[in-house]
Amino acid sequence: MKTRIYILAAMLLHVNVSFSKHGSDPNDIVLEMAAAIQLVNKKYNLLKSEKEAQLQIISRNLYSASSTDAQIKLLLQKEQIKDEIAILTRENNNEISKIKYLKGLQVIKNLYEKVLGLDHHFASVRTFNEISKISNPNQYPEYSKLKEVVAAKKDKKFAVDLTSVLGSNSIVSLVQTFTNMIGSALTKEEKEKELASVECILDFTLRMQNDLNTIYFETAFLQTSNNKVKEDIETLFRDYTKPIGYMPSLEECRKNDDWETITQKMDEYLSRMKAETGNAQYKMQVNVEFPIDRLMQFIAQYNNFIDQGGKFYEKFKIILNSYENEKQCESKLPPEYKKLKSDIDVAIQKFNTAYKPVEINGTKMKEILYGLNEFD
Repeated sequence: MKTRIYILAAMLLHVNVSFSKHGSDPNDIVLEMAAAIQLVNKKYNLLKSEKEAQLQIISRNLYSASSTDAQIKLLLQKEQIKDEIAILTRENNNEISKIKYLKGLQVIKNLYEKVLGLDHHFASVRTFNEISKISNPNQYPEYSKLKEVVAAKKDKKFAVDLTSVLGSNSIVSLVQTFTNMIGSALTKEEKEKELASVECILDFTLRMQNDLNTIYFETAFLQTSNNKVKEDIETLFRDYTKPIGYMPSLEECRKNDDWETITQKMDEYLSRMKAETGNAQYKMQVNVEFPIDRLMQFIAQYNNFIDQGGKFYEKFKIILNSYENEKQCESKLPPEYKKLKSDIDVAIQKFNTAYKPVEINGTKMKEILYGLNEFD
């Protein structure tokens, strides 16, 4: 029996329950957490089994004890072993609390990096910079040239010059350009030639303008939602570390690479908790258990956001592939349109890999929240 305990204790030393600076995928962290909890439980179950076996021997000896002194001695031994079992149970709970807390902290750090990555993604995605450029014909040099040609040949008696505000409006600009063209001194052949040079541009912008604006505004919505997720994880970190006396913000902790300080604070907190008894000890236990529950709630929020974001980008891909004259006008389409399609494909891949949801089922949830394993 003792040999088995030593083997398990040695195995336990190889389980990383401290905070890793480099971190890993949240799903890997969850698996590490479950494995560490299982090993700790096995370690203490074996230790307590030895004590319980001793209790059984004492109970048998009590039954056959011939003197009062012998019975008293055995009863004292029995109470001592019960106290030792209670101590082992508390130590078991403390170790599990530390595992859950520090592994939970690793999950927070990892998810924060993902949220910051998403923030950078939304800030740099080309939709914000390019949508107005590729959806408005006024941004194309071919169309600007057409307006210049028409302006030079327009009937000044009937033509109307638009203000700068109306002139920037694509629909109003098109109406003015074609109205002036009809009444201009251009020949039929010249008009057809000029129209041929811009037909793909006008067809693309008129067909796709609303859809491209949809991508712009929905991407802006995703960025706003990500800002909310970022604020929530920073609040979670503050509530998570407050019980152990760590005050810096998540941003400050990350900037200063101060994660090991939190581990030290946790060790100090557990030492104080170990010295307490009764209700005071229970309150300290709850103070480090409750943030784990909050973490699980945040993971559900993060998962919903990632799932939503992935669906948005799948929708964007369908929108960008819906232009029916793409093959016919391929050589005339702006390079920004092709780059935007490529960006959307990359974003979909990131949502499925780099930013993928944390996969926690009901069993893993029980292990994290309560340290229970259904196979124990």
